[in-house]
Amino acid sequence: MRWHDLIGSAVASTLRGRIRTVLTVVAVIIGAFALTLTSGMGVGVNRYIDETVAAFGDTDALYVQKSQPLLELSAGSGPRVYDPDSTQIATGFGVSFVGLSEEDVLIIEDTAGVAQVQPVYNVVPTYLNAEGAKYQLTLGIPVDGEGLRMVAGSIATEGADEIAIPDSWVADLGFASPAAAVGATVEVVMTDLAGAERAFAATVSGVTQASLAGVAMNPIPSTSFNERLYAYQVSGGPEEVAASYIMARAIMENPAQAPAVQERLEEAGMIGSTVEDQLGMFRTVINAVVWILNACAVIALLAAGLGIVNTLLMSVQERTREIGLMKAMGMGGPRVFGLFSLESVFIGLLGAVLGAAAGVATGTWLTRVLAEGFLAGLPGLSLFAFHAPKIALIVVAVLGIAFVAGTIPAVRAAGKDPITALRHE
Repeated sequence: MRWHDLIGSAVASTLRGRIRTVLTVVAVIIGAFALTLTSGMGVGVNRYIDETVAAFGDTDALYVQKSQPLLELSAGSGPRVYDPDSTQIATGFGVSFVGLSEEDVLIIEDTAGVAQVQPVYNVVPTYLNAEGAKYQLTLGIPVDGEGLRMVAGSIATEGADEIAIPDSWVADLGFASPAAAVGATVEVVMTDLAGAERAFAATVSGVTQASLAGVAMNPIPSTSFNERLYAYQVSGGPEEVAASYIMARAIMENPAQAPAVQERLEEAGMIGSTVEDQLGMFRTVINAVVWILNACAVIALLAAGLGIVNTLLMSVQERTREIGLMKAMGMGGPRVFGLFSLESVFIGLLGAVLGAAAGVATGTWLTRVLAEGFLAGLPGLSLFAFHAPKIALIVVAVLGIAFVAGTIPAVRAAGKDPITALRHE
């Protein structure tokens, strides 16, 4: 019997026990379906993270903060001695953290591999005044012009009193569209140490798009405007307030020097992280979840493999006389082995193709539904993304599991004695 005859015979034999075959194929479909979905989720989320890092654009920068202590409670540990040069920054609820001092900024500037340092002030506006209405306001960290995805306009221009607002703020601030918001004027109201309020007019330079990095969740001022607001915030007191920064943006001469620069900063009591480092946590968590889900899908496929073993063992038992007849007519053990192996592979192929197709269809549909609903706040995120090579790899893996599962029944069939098999009732 030639190989194409074996394939035809294997398909016909598989379809002979329809109910048993269908149940086994369904088990394989479930495993392939789950593995396709989890693989697609890993590809989709990691691609979005890569796009976020690329869109941020500032890959040659380190964001530097004090490494110790990270947080200090202002209550419960006794009073602390007053230090007029302290860089302690309060965040509310009795929690504060140590900011960077002028001396820290100078250390960063003198660090080998750092070309430029841009300290970030801790600016706490009183409120935002837009179209006659007042809104709570937390400012984001000023970034370079190519650092954000823009819905309309551009990021705030250095040297100008400008601010970029998130696209989720446009309607609430009374603007008809993102384009209509560009060029409008809003007021950032600050309060100095004496309790006096002052409004600072700012032009809306553009509208930003939200991202996983979280950098576009709040309005982002230009660096110069941010410094003006901070200068007023610390004015009006009886004594000059020591400058403190929540972090500093260190522009590196070469992004490849990042590990060495980070090591030098750590020796100075500071910690520096890139955008990739900050998003690495998301990537690690997502990959861990995907691996766990993949493991569950593989377990389902192994269970389906046991189903294939059971199905073919029953087939061998039922076809004992047929096997004896084939061997009596000259079919060797390897051909018999191949016949039953092809049956197992055919079952695996049906389950893999149908499961993968169902996974791709379901993932594509879920991506569209979630993008319009639950994930609407993260434009550009496709939760499931499918690559043809990975889908093909899943199909091949399922076929491999099916083949391995079919070897036990195939070996048993190939080893049957033809005379004994013909006497079987």
